[in-house]
Amino acid sequence: MTDRDLLSMAKQASLNAYVPYSRFSVGAALECADGSVFTGCNVENAAFGSTICAERTACVKAVSEGRREFKRLAIYADSENWPTPCGACRQFLAEFSHDIEILCSKADGRYVSYKLSELLPHLFNF
Repeated sequence: MTDRDLLSMAKQASLNAYVPYSRFSVGAALECADGSVFTGCNVENAAFGSTICAERTACVKAVSEGRREFKRLAIYADSENWPTPCGACRQFLAEFSHDIEILCSKADGRYVSYKLSELLPHLFNF
């Protein structure tokens, strides 16, 4: 699967976002080591702390289906800025992989690639 394929899946997932408060739709596509892909979108809640990001949605779907080894995560937002994962998502992903590749695509289709370890250099772990 190419980067563009995975990013396209993330963009498609963003169409399902439930964002009545921020109006900021985000989609994610998580590629597992076995080649399976799980998508997710952000789902907001009036109790803002209960909101879940697209990245964690995709990750939870994968884990609930027995996947624990992740290869790449693509994130798309209809934005002028790169949609990097929030701090909570970075730590959540680090639970499963410190070296997962993160692809971040903005509205114009350009994207950047990071390793999670670049975005979260001092992760919390036991």
